[in-house]
Amino acid sequence: MVKFLHRKSGFTLAEVLITLGIIGIVAAMTIPTLIANTRSQQYRSKLKKTISTLSQAARLSQAQYGFDYAGITQLCSANGGSEHPDTTQSICAILNGTLTGATYYNNISTLPMSKNNQNKTYSITKATYITSLYGSNFLSAMHGYVLSDGTIIAFYKNLGYSPCTLPIGQVLKSSYQTGVDDAIMSDCTGFIDVNGVSLPNKEVSCSSGSNNLAQNNCIVKNDAEHMTDIYPVRFHDGIVEPATAAARYVLKTAK
Repeated sequence: MVKFLHRKSGFTLAEVLITLGIIGIVAAMTIPTLIANTRSQQYRSKLKKTISTLSQAARLSQAQYGFDYAGITQLCSANGGSEHPDTTQSICAILNGTLTGATYYNNISTLPMSKNNQNKTYSITKATYITSLYGSNFLSAMHGYVLSDGTIIAFYKNLGYSPCTLPIGQVLKSSYQTGVDDAIMSDCTGFIDVNGVSLPNKEVSCSSGSNNLAQNNCIVKNDAEHMTDIYPVRFHDGIVEPATAAARYVLKTAK
């Protein structure tokens, strides 16, 4: 009787180690890109949703109370969270009368946040455009709301001091100077932090091209340096628009 010998086959230790090494290299190359793409998509979706919410708030206020952002004639008071559009024509009244689950902060700089396991207040590490308008202490010059999903909406305390309206046929500009542009739109500025108090708390920026709205060459790459969570906006008439080319690019590329 002839006996057949059955040999067991398998991978050697060297082959296993080489395979794991290749998998590790591929993962190191692809995972950061996947994370960046996921994060950028979240930021885009949140920005689009929040701008839509704020624009809808203006239209609802116009329909129910007879004024939108162009009709604001009063500044928010220290008790802005209790103002109502039946009696007050402020941006706080508009948002109080149309948004649900939003929390008002008279000074957005007092918004609590946890950083490195320490109790601190809200801060922004980089805001080139906003700083150019209001200086390095701009947060102390802003009211704000935190929406039910954690998104932060901040706006200049003097919003309403100058008319928040664009003449027919004019497009939004990056900057409006009091006395130069007849004070139109100069105080109608704010920002949206789509990531709430969570980091990075940095203003979105162009990876190439100009951040001026007059140009149309800004591109924002899906990297941690440029695709960030702070988006400058302007409130006017019945809508909210991005105030920088970088913010406009992100909104336009949102699905």
